[in-house]
Amino acid sequence: MKDAKDQAVRTIKDEHRTISAVLHGLRYLAQQSLDAKVQPDFAVFRAMIYYIDEFPEKLHHPKEEKILFARLLQRMPEAAALIGELHEEHLAGARLIRELERELAYFEENRPAGAASFKAAVDAYADFHWNHMRKEEGKVLPLAGERLLPEDWEAISTAFAANKDPIAGVPEKEFETLFSRIASIAPDPIGFGSRWKKAPT
Repeated sequence: MKDAKDQAVRTIKDEHRTISAVLHGLRYLAQQSLDAKVQPDFAVFRAMIYYIDEFPEKLHHPKEEKILFARLLQRMPEAAALIGELHEEHLAGARLIRELERELAYFEENRPAGAASFKAAVDAYADFHWNHMRKEEGKVLPLAGERLLPEDWEAISTAFAANKDPIAGVPEKEFETLFSRIASIAPDPIGFGSRWKKAPT
């Protein structure tokens, strides 16, 4: 049981770190874009926002909701309020991503106008998601560690470690490829791409 439990917890935390890495990069580049002379590559922003939308929604959150949270509720019904709160945060996160998309579209069409509101939307989403992940790691995982049975951890570990998500049917390889693409086109120091140019003064 210990191996399955350790593997499941490690995978969940690794996925959180992956999401967090993209959020850090998005926040850094949004800050750089406040300089009206900077010429941002909007393809990088679009790829990052697509990633944080698709990865949590189609690979990470469904596993949490239908496997981890469901198993915890079976063993610990008194956790219903906490699980309900996290479920609502998953829904709220999806709404914040739509706001990010709207702000990015406005920024791209009206640059440099919109840079500040885009940065504010990025900050709001990043802060929200970091707080959400801390709650999962600080509250849900410890409770799961205390109450879940060996068969629960086997099911959770199998689902999270699978090459293909059994719930959403999204190949994990697609997200790995997208993450690699972000790293290749995002400018230094976030990725391996060229630094964004500045307009001549």
